[in-house]
Amino acid sequence: MRLTDIDQLFTPSAVAVFGASENEGSIGGMVFRNLFAGGFKGACYAINPKYDQVDGRPCYPSLSALDKQVDLAVIATPAKSVPGILDQCGSYGVKAAVVHSAGFGEHGERGIAIQEKMVEAARRNRIRVLGPNCLGVMRPQHGLNASVGKDLPRRGNVALVSQSGAICTAIIDWSEPRRVGFSAIVSLGAAADLDFGDVLDYLALDTQTQCILLYVEGVRNARHFMSGLRAAARLKPVIVVKAGRQPAGTRAIKSHTGGFVGSADVFRAVTDRAGVVQVTNLDQLFAAAQVFGTRRRLGGDRIAIITNGGGPGVLAADRAVELGLTLAQFGDETRQKLEKALPDYWSHGNPIDIIGDAPPERYRLALDACIADSEVDGVLCILAPLVFVDPVAAAREVVEAAKGSRKPVLACWMGSNQVAEAQALLSENNVPNFDNPEAAAEAFSFLAAHERNQKLLMQSPAPLSYEDPPDVEGARLIIEGVMAEGRKVLGTVEARAILSAFRIPTMQAILTRTPNEALMAAEALGFPVVMKINSPDLEHKSDVDGVKLNIDDAQSVRRTFSEILERAKRLRPDARMEGITVEHMVSTRAARELMIGVFRDKIFGPVISFGSGGTKVEVLQDLALGLPPLNAFIIQTMIDHTRIARLMGAFQHMPPMNRVALARILQRVSEMVCELPEIIAMDINPLIGNDKEVIAVDASIKVEYRPPQQPTYGHMAIHPYPSHLIERVQLPDGKDLVIRPIRPEDAEMEQLFVRSLSEQTKYFRFMQAIKELTPEMLVRFTQIDYDREMALIGVVEHEGADVEVGVARYMSRPGGEACEFAIVVSDTWKNLGIGARLMRSLMQNARLRGFRLMEGEVLTANTRMLALVKSLGFRIESDPQDMAVKLVTKVL
Repeated sequence: MRLTDIDQLFTPSAVAVFGASENEGSIGGMVFRNLFAGGFKGACYAINPKYDQVDGRPCYPSLSALDKQVDLAVIATPAKSVPGILDQCGSYGVKAAVVHSAGFGEHGERGIAIQEKMVEAARRNRIRVLGPNCLGVMRPQHGLNASVGKDLPRRGNVALVSQSGAICTAIIDWSEPRRVGFSAIVSLGAAADLDFGDVLDYLALDTQTQCILLYVEGVRNARHFMSGLRAAARLKPVIVVKAGRQPAGTRAIKSHTGGFVGSADVFRAVTDRAGVVQVTNLDQLFAAAQVFGTRRRLGGDRIAIITNGGGPGVLAADRAVELGLTLAQFGDETRQKLEKALPDYWSHGNPIDIIGDAPPERYRLALDACIADSEVDGVLCILAPLVFVDPVAAAREVVEAAKGSRKPVLACWMGSNQVAEAQALLSENNVPNFDNPEAAAEAFSFLAAHERNQKLLMQSPAPLSYEDPPDVEGARLIIEGVMAEGRKVLGTVEARAILSAFRIPTMQAILTRTPNEALMAAEALGFPVVMKINSPDLEHKSDVDGVKLNIDDAQSVRRTFSEILERAKRLRPDARMEGITVEHMVSTRAARELMIGVFRDKIFGPVISFGSGGTKVEVLQDLALGLPPLNAFIIQTMIDHTRIARLMGAFQHMPPMNRVALARILQRVSEMVCELPEIIAMDINPLIGNDKEVIAVDASIKVEYRPPQQPTYGHMAIHPYPSHLIERVQLPDGKDLVIRPIRPEDAEMEQLFVRSLSEQTKYFRFMQAIKELTPEMLVRFTQIDYDREMALIGVVEHEGADVEVGVARYMSRPGGEACEFAIVVSDTWKNLGIGARLMRSLMQNARLRGFRLMEGEVLTANTRMLALVKSLGFRIESDPQDMAVKLVTKVL
């Protein structure tokens, strides 16, 4: 099963340059010369009808004149000629192209039309296109420089993907003195075809790449971006720098509380949930590349600081604490080692001040003691170039200690000329080193952020919980009724009905239309009461001062009714006034005012916010954001990221707040967002919580029609775990078979399943001899996207444990209309119809996801599989390039 279709972009054996020219200033001529200058070992051909030779090498008028195998087309011709060139490439089997040409979407309607023709030609010929208007692609290990960048960077294990060609060239220039090497550099340009998601898919499985850097200006396809980002982050560190963070950016239609959340805040929530590390500038990007390039990870956030000067150690400690790191508390054994190795007047704490006259051996003794301490997760060594210090010898001791450590060891050799040689020694031996203590502390925080976000990445929440299921259909009918009346804002009673349908506790509200009705409602509910204007045309009641609190007698009720109504009509004469709602006044004793909001980001869809509530919400701006779907772990992470969380415990004779009830409401809001794509904004404010309950006091909801043909959960950036696909069937022998989508926690079961397969079955499935899945394959197979791919496993109970007996999976092909499938069934569970049941479920899901064609490759010798796909209606043909393989296809 092929996992990527852009191999020929990165590893071509033959390249044709369309537009190659003798002109020194031409892009085509520049790229042609760069290919030879970079040491590309494959064949390189010039294509240009205007020349017989380019730089003394033959030049051909067309591919037909060349008549040789070409893997990669590099196109630097006028924009209008590009679609025709792609058609020409398609007829000669070219599968990848880099389009340097400008004059496409950035040049108005005419350019947009040409770009659409280019994309149509690419899809028609199954060619993946990088660009247009891009710098190109570099692959230093292969000597491939299919770009207009002059020099290839040094070889390394870091990949760079950027929307800006200028940033690529700047980073390449900056990388040389920092000794950062690259496995690949990709400039996306206009990204008319290949985008972040496609390139990340390739780099995730690229053995030459150990760390991925992204420069992002904007995202067009949130689901595709998130899919690729999460797939890559599961296998290797991904570091993102986002441009355009200030000002807040274009804002989508948002809730009242969402109105002060900028696009940068949403992007931060996106990267956290994707398991990646976001930095704010290019210096931090390189710092992160250094620390992740060592392949050492933090087991926690406890760091030890070793320094030969008190000031630098304090600076590092201050910055570490500000970034949420913890200064390690040493165990007794470590303290004894340090007391023995250091002078009597050492700092006796963390930071460890080993004194300004410290010889190199003192660094080694302190570092070894910290590395051996189970209470220490990482170590920072700082050196100030004092008179008695030998920077190079001290660096050598750090290098030797770091070689035997599984924990990250970072260095900060402060200064310039006096420490230059030592800094070079550290870099050559893969010890990350920094110019100042604060930068080193920040580098440690990137490691901690990665570990924290990886836990978020591993979460695969379902859209609905199984406890007390909500009345989704009833809530949907209420929303449809509101929209049928031409309204977008739900009234107070309607909004509370939606909350009640999702089992969110609310205050009882009685709608009244006269002062006497209001009085009767107040008497029934009990004083004191709250009175609120009820209008479908008012998004926020505060706009007309339409809320009055703590009304405690009959006369005040009737007077307040008239005052609220008259004021609202005066301030908003165009708005329909349906009356006044009356509700019991909630006691604020031992209560915290909270807020839960929902708003629709124009790129990433619905976002859930949580934080401090009440009338000061805009001033405090104490919010944590989360992308649905949520689960218990994500919810607790959100709560802990707010300042109000510190007030939820017991303090000032107040009992602790009921966090379980709060988490339950956040879970219900997540369910609401998943199941009701019509909701584009919601505020539950205030949400009053005490030690016994958490209750929604007020709520507003805004809705609009969902786009036609939008698939289930298509409004969300992250596809929930598709629990609706779980099914139970009975096998002919009477055993129950559960067919369900695979989950990350199935990794061990999946590995045992593959190990149990016979050698022949493994070969038929993977088309190569394997013993078991590699760690990378195991992650790739069990932590899937559910949107563009699916893996359904068959599970039976055997001897008291769940056992995987088969798995069928598909992955989207380029263009999104076709998918490729693979299936394997355990040797000991064959002839029970498991393969056919898995395939039927897989085909049904692919059909519902909008795929029109399912494709696969089956070895000719695998007669059992060929018989299965034939019974399912697949067409079987021989592969013209390999007679040992059959190509099977079915129109869905």
